[in-house]
Amino acid sequence: MTCCMVNAEAMLAMSGTSFSAEEIALSSHPLGRGLHQLDLSVPDVHCGACIMTVEKALAALPFVTRARVNLTSKRVSCVYLEAVDGVPTDTTRILSAIGKVGYRAHLSTPTPSETDKTRNQLLIAVGVAGFGAANIMLLSVSVWSGADAATRDMFHWVSAMIAAPALVYAGRFFYKSAWNALKHGRTNMDVPISLAVTLSYAVSLWETMHHGEHAWFDATVALLFFLLIGRTLDHVMREKARAAINGLARMAPRGALLLSGDGSRRYVPIEEVSVGDEIAVAAGDRIPVDGVVARGKSDLDMSIVTGESSPVSIQEGAVVSSGAMNLTGSLVVRATKLARNSLLAEIIALIEAAEGGRARYRPIADRAAALYSPVVHLLALLSFLGWGVLGGDWKQALLVAVAVLIITCPCALGLAVPVVQVVAAGELFRRGVMVKDGSALERLAEVDAVAFDKTGTLTLGRPRLVNVNTEGSDFIGIAAGLANHSKHPLSQALAREYASDILACQNVEEVPGGGLISIYGGAEYRLGNRAFACRDLEARVFEADSPFSEVVLARDGVIVASFDFDDSMRPGANTAVEELRTMGLKTVIFSGDRQSTVENAARQLGIDVALGGLTPKQKVEECENLKTRLHRVFMIGDGINDAPALAAAHVSMAPASASDIGRQASDLVFFNDRLDAVPLAISVARRSAGLIRQNFVLAIAYNVLAVPIAIAGYATPLIAAVAMSTSSIIVVSNSLRLNTFGRGRQVEMASPLVGLNTEARSA
Repeated sequence: MTCCMVNAEAMLAMSGTSFSAEEIALSSHPLGRGLHQLDLSVPDVHCGACIMTVEKALAALPFVTRARVNLTSKRVSCVYLEAVDGVPTDTTRILSAIGKVGYRAHLSTPTPSETDKTRNQLLIAVGVAGFGAANIMLLSVSVWSGADAATRDMFHWVSAMIAAPALVYAGRFFYKSAWNALKHGRTNMDVPISLAVTLSYAVSLWETMHHGEHAWFDATVALLFFLLIGRTLDHVMREKARAAINGLARMAPRGALLLSGDGSRRYVPIEEVSVGDEIAVAAGDRIPVDGVVARGKSDLDMSIVTGESSPVSIQEGAVVSSGAMNLTGSLVVRATKLARNSLLAEIIALIEAAEGGRARYRPIADRAAALYSPVVHLLALLSFLGWGVLGGDWKQALLVAVAVLIITCPCALGLAVPVVQVVAAGELFRRGVMVKDGSALERLAEVDAVAFDKTGTLTLGRPRLVNVNTEGSDFIGIAAGLANHSKHPLSQALAREYASDILACQNVEEVPGGGLISIYGGAEYRLGNRAFACRDLEARVFEADSPFSEVVLARDGVIVASFDFDDSMRPGANTAVEELRTMGLKTVIFSGDRQSTVENAARQLGIDVALGGLTPKQKVEECENLKTRLHRVFMIGDGINDAPALAAAHVSMAPASASDIGRQASDLVFFNDRLDAVPLAISVARRSAGLIRQNFVLAIAYNVLAVPIAIAGYATPLIAAVAMSTSSIIVVSNSLRLNTFGRGRQVEMASPLVGLNTEARSA
């Protein structure tokens, strides 16, 4: 298991001039405030040293503000300034910088077929090395059994002829990588490995030419055999860990049948579909992009969106999401989003962001990998000189040096953190929780307090109107007209209840955490909580001791109508809170709703502390108060007014039905109606932290035990090869144990795609 391999055509794509500035600009995504993000495929990165090399090269560019390499997806995300001191940025320098340190960079991401090609090449190389090693072993048995000099020499020469092509073909992965690194003035893990293989073969050939009794062709080829097994297993395990992304990628259609204005049809790549284009979707095809049904009726398999297996009947005007399967009739869908902004693309991008997250453990592994080559070369040199000078046997000294070169490998240490992060993100994704930042799992394992928003988080955000008090029927129409301009759950419920009475209100302003304001008939009307509606005039504020959520309408500060709503708790809320209590976590509600309503919800669920009537700023202040008492807060919220608290918390989570701002501010997103996702995420995070620590112990213990054994001369090159590969396989296998975590636990999880297209809430 090694790193830094460069394919045969590597140098053909080293130059940043392969792509023009215009092409790079089209591939970039604006982030606002003059910042752009460019995601590039870097297929040649394989270890922590590769990550550091690429990130360091990009960080040296004056216009690059951040660069992060995702080892699993082999991509680098680069955030850069559109202009520096008024001078437009030359984006081709980004690709040039990567090329100068010896790595290819592409605007496109490798397809699954390219990944399969790499796997097949590795498997063939394993077969060639295994065939050569097996045959040389058979010849070696005869030599070890006491063959006479002539027979022994013949077997050695035959072994040399078998080993040579095996080394050239199977060893090309390591030789190309080592040469590429040395050519760019650096070293990597493959340099000592290539040196060890070459020296081992050279010594064996020298012994054969001088009729020596021993040759180590078997160890040379067996070394490559075990190294290639490790690399192949690493490749396969990484692909297995990314199965969620790969499955979604395969689900996404590659093209669409575009309808032209004259009625003709043509098949175009999915990237060429624009907003407003009409697409024909035949029965049996998947919806290529998010859109609305322009013509036709059909049944859709919406399990990818809703998690429900039952088909859903749709007709003209229905909203459809990419990935849904058209079952019965033909449809014409009008695109409302580009392919890169569709549901599937958003999910894939967020998962890859999770895999690329940098936990604080990662720099430890990266520094170890960076120090590896000089340290191991020094150890090998000292071992060679020590055995040669003190023992006088320079041939034995060379063999010891070769064993040291082979056995000291930081691959296990380099894999300790990223593999666990990838497996944990994949496991949570399968259970309906998406991790947006890999470091969030590390922070989540440290939390000791959980804070919930109420409406839309603890509750489903689907309130029912249960009571109305008004001074006139006209006020109901005005209230419904104001409510129609908001996505707040209470406003939506009010607008639905009085849809036929809505009066048109102009220039409506929405205040997060407060309500809605508009001028109607020469008077100022406010719809929201009492304090907001009455303009914070204490004499006007009266809070009834009621378990219901209240919305009031005030005219010039005087309440003229009030509406009481009831909301149902999310399924599994009681169970989730009980599990959190069992974990020893403090539970809190931060809500902008009335104190009596919040206390009623806390009593129903058994939550420790209930804080109501909080503004967005006060929610942040309460998070800070918990921090000052040495609590690490896990905040769960869904609305615009929760976003500041989500960002201020130690780690945060939002439901998929949350507002866009809420989802962006959170570290994790859950895609179902149940709150089981909260204790589940904490459990997986704690388990991940334990596995990371175990991996560090395993990797360090291996090197502490193996290096002295090799220096003492007790490890042959063959034993060193087996030990090195075994250590990496153990670390990766230990990480994959996370996939079996909680298999007995039955949790109802919806599809991880539910709700991402729901409109923003301001709850």
